[in-house]
Amino acid sequence: MKHIIVFAGSNSTTSINKQLAIYASQLVDEVKVSVLDLNDFEMPIFSTDREEKSGFPEQAINFVNYIKNADGIIASLAEHNGAYSTAFKNVFDWASRVEQKTFLDKPMLLMASSPGARGGATVLEMALERFPRHSANIVSKFSFPLFYDNFSEGKITNEKLNNELLEQIKTFSNSL
Repeated sequence: MKHIIVFAGSNSTTSINKQLAIYASQLVDEVKVSVLDLNDFEMPIFSTDREEKSGFPEQAINFVNYIKNADGIIASLAEHNGAYSTAFKNVFDWASRVEQKTFLDKPMLLMASSPGARGGATVLEMALERFPRHSANIVSKFSFPLFYDNFSEGKITNEKLNNELLEQIKTFSNSL
């Protein structure tokens, strides 16, 4: 059985991106799913001085190991001021030092959501440009707007948007 990891680029306990990522993972047939919580990967703020003095934090090594042991990745990024959340950026910075090819060419469904009409489009565009430099094999992407209007009781309620996600899930599933 294939194994996928799922995470949100947020450390919020009520993360809308985590809700979306979990929902998306439930649409993938016949896979084992591991949901990662960025709160389990809290580390000092990245700096080369810290790395030189103390090496890599265990949490960074663990995050990379989850990627190594997965067959695919579903990630949904929170957008903070048009960029990655600080929590995700720090995990990404440390993980990329542990393994420059951070995403190890694993098939990825990359998503973003926000309460606004752009659905995290800015952070999604940023990641689409940046992640391939770290060996992300982004096979599907999905921007989910107006989260609170279109998501309820653990699922997408807007049929058109749900069908768009299902198409992306199909592509992702076929790449595993």
